[in-house]
Amino acid sequence: MLYYLFNYLDQIDLPGAGMFKYVSFRSGLALILSLFISTAIGRRIIDRLQQLQIGETVRNLGLEGQMNKKGTPTMGGIIIIIAILVPVLLCARLENIYIILMLITTIWLGAIGFTDDYIKVFKKDKEGLHGRFKIVGQIGLGLIVGIILFISPDVVIRENVEMRAANTIEEVNVYQDEAKSTKTTIPFMKNNNFDYAVLVSWANEYKEPAAWIVFVLMVILVVTAVSNGANLTDGLDGLAAGSSAIIGVALGILAYMSSHVQFASFLNIMFIPGAEELVVFAAAFIGATIGFLWYNAYPAQVFMGDTGSLTLGGIIAVFAIIIRKELLIPILCGIFLVESLSVILQVAYFKYTKKKYGEGRRIFKMTPLHHHFQKQGNAGIQAMLQKPFNVVPESKIVVRFWLIGIILAVITIVTLKMR
Repeated sequence: MLYYLFNYLDQIDLPGAGMFKYVSFRSGLALILSLFISTAIGRRIIDRLQQLQIGETVRNLGLEGQMNKKGTPTMGGIIIIIAILVPVLLCARLENIYIILMLITTIWLGAIGFTDDYIKVFKKDKEGLHGRFKIVGQIGLGLIVGIILFISPDVVIRENVEMRAANTIEEVNVYQDEAKSTKTTIPFMKNNNFDYAVLVSWANEYKEPAAWIVFVLMVILVVTAVSNGANLTDGLDGLAAGSSAIIGVALGILAYMSSHVQFASFLNIMFIPGAEELVVFAAAFIGATIGFLWYNAYPAQVFMGDTGSLTLGGIIAVFAIIIRKELLIPILCGIFLVESLSVILQVAYFKYTKKKYGEGRRIFKMTPLHHHFQKQGNAGIQAMLQKPFNVVPESKIVVRFWLIGIILAVITIVTLKMR
């Protein structure tokens, strides 16, 4: 909204009003606003949650310091959502299709997460919203995002093309013509573009619509996987918020690079007109998650709940899809991926051994993976070797996961030049 106000003031020659034309200025302002909002309203929201007795219900699973968390206010994801929406509404160009999609994503998954937390807290149902309803909501969002990206005339790219001589890249040019495309960025390859149409080459004259169907299915898969991965990661104080902030920085850099012809040519990635507005959203996202850490860092004064974790994961997924970097998610969101895989492997191995030996066995002492380091005793390979296992303090686990997240974020960007 401020963009349109100051654009008008610039037309009547108000000194300084023209600064709102620059994405860098609006992104900086969005970052500052989101930090201020999350820290300023955070205390008020926490006090209100305490008054309503919206506290975390904790089961004793034998984890160090676990019972100290009992009664800590939850549903704090409301702080993150407000701290994202307000700066974006104030600083971004609201007619931009990508900003519209990000706002839809934030509100949609925030509503699903809020419903889940509401059922847990007020209905006293520890299962919360039934899993199938969450999946339906995530699939619904994926359909909306995929279809809008397909039908909107504003969603176009300008493809990058390598100019080679003697099998050596002399330069990378970007086509002048804008076109709708099902291409995305893929790391480690000589040409960084991968077209989903390759997967349906057998469709002949129906190849293009079939490629878009594959693209929409990919959107659904990514949205569902990443939002659930973020949800599973939210188990230690500051882990999900800090990891998301790191991912947000990487995505913001990639969005900025993708929206400038020169930088896109340097990285040999496609140029995406209009993606520069996503930098404003990324700045608000980073500010909101860092501001939330003021209260969520160990020992946490508030938990984000599904209201926050589902929203953060969905934002990351849709953001990556919009800038055509969804195939980088396994690297960038490696923490989310490993947390999800640990649960899948644990359940599968337990069922397999129970069927084969009549007694279920475990690979990890507890999943998601971060809890494995908190629990006393041995499991899996450690149990076979009979080696003692020392419990790692929660704060140290979180910081180490953050460090791994930073390394993965750097690798994600570097992979675009490793061909």
